[in-house]
Amino acid sequence: MATGRDDFVIAFRSAFLKKKDKQKFSLLTLLFLSIFVIILSNLNFKVIKFIKMGINEVVYRTSFLISAPENKIKEIDFKIKDHLKIYDNYKRIEIELETLKQKKLSNDFLKLENTKLRNLINESIQSEKILAKVLIDKESPFLKSIVLNKGSKDDIKIGMAVVDRAYLVGKVIEVNYTNSRALLLSDLNSKIPVLLEPIGMQAVSSGTGKDYGEIEYTKEEYESKINTEEIIVYTSGRGGLFKPGLPVGKIDKDNVKKINFFSDFRQLEYVNIISYTIKGSN
Repeated sequence: MATGRDDFVIAFRSAFLKKKDKQKFSLLTLLFLSIFVIILSNLNFKVIKFIKMGINEVVYRTSFLISAPENKIKEIDFKIKDHLKIYDNYKRIEIELETLKQKKLSNDFLKLENTKLRNLINESIQSEKILAKVLIDKESPFLKSIVLNKGSKDDIKIGMAVVDRAYLVGKVIEVNYTNSRALLLSDLNSKIPVLLEPIGMQAVSSGTGKDYGEIEYTKEEYESKINTEEIIVYTSGRGGLFKPGLPVGKIDKDNVKKINFFSDFRQLEYVNIISYTIKGSN
């Protein structure tokens, strides 16, 4: 009789511990435990209150600790995005500011050029322009000249000014029937009288054989004014060589003897050959 009872207990335990029955037992246990907790929570026992407070505190602290890294990552991500946005705005404003500075410099130059030209140009002088195409560039350490497709048949004469837009680039030194040759301001043999504005000082622009010129034959005191003012070089008109007021270049602030020409002589394609006549002259 006892043996049969033991066999029944063993069989019951074996069946109860099967995986499927384990899951059912766990669910039933959880269900009963939940009902028990709900019933206890409705009772106003101090022990129950302390347990609830403890459980709430543990849950709160645990959730805070678990969410802290995530919140920190979100905060860092927000700061990074905000920083990148501020940096993009800064770069955009910097580009706009640089563009405005360039426009202002250009406008200041145009205003200065216009004022100086009005003061320098003799209204009694009339000029005629003849458009010419640059055929050949001749470059060597000692010779900077260009050959043009206009000659004596087009009334070209030696000494006429050659300009690129409004800027002086050289003068005609040789004329044939169909073409002519002009010596550039950068040639070593080129020397022209100029006026330094706005300081109003006479000087001579001399070629260097390179892409810039040099100031010669002037007072030394002008050098101290280079640091505070932008010096523009114009033709002075002295000696009747060129019409006064033709822009040549500007003084380099890092080298007060150096003239940076306004025109790039290596990029010349078309130029104007200009002849001048004075009103009332025969």
